[in-house]
Amino acid sequence: MHRSVCRPLCLVALLIATIASAQAADLTVTLRGVRAQTGLIKLAVVDSQAGWDGQAPPVQGDGAPPRGDTSTFVFKDLEPGTYAVMVTHDENGNGKLDSNMIGMPTEGYGFSNNPRVMRKPTWDEARFDIGAQDAAIDIALH
Repeated sequence: MHRSVCRPLCLVALLIATIASAQAADLTVTLRGVRAQTGLIKLAVVDSQAGWDGQAPPVQGDGAPPRGDTSTFVFKDLEPGTYAVMVTHDENGNGKLDSNMIGMPTEGYGFSNNPRVMRKPTWDEARFDIGAQDAAIDIALH
């Protein structure tokens, strides 16, 4: 009797896992214009206004030293939804994005959708949708 109950439950669990993973997509982010080959490039993928404002943790994050003037990062298994990506390049490795006397960043940074603004873009300016299919975006570093 135990075996006859376990088998259908196991099959249902496997089916649910298969459907869930089939709906998740990978996001490939290609960074262009990496100007320094030092420090660490950091990316954060957020899925809400709260995440964009730093009031909720990123859905996923990654970081790596630069290797040439372009870098590619892949974020796996993102559920269909709305996301935005923030990028900072801590060129001197001091753990922060340095800025000049008037507050403009002196190290590389970028955002999804590459909005042309002289401030941090809004959530609406940087957000994009991911469906069940894999997606790719390019971000130009400033």
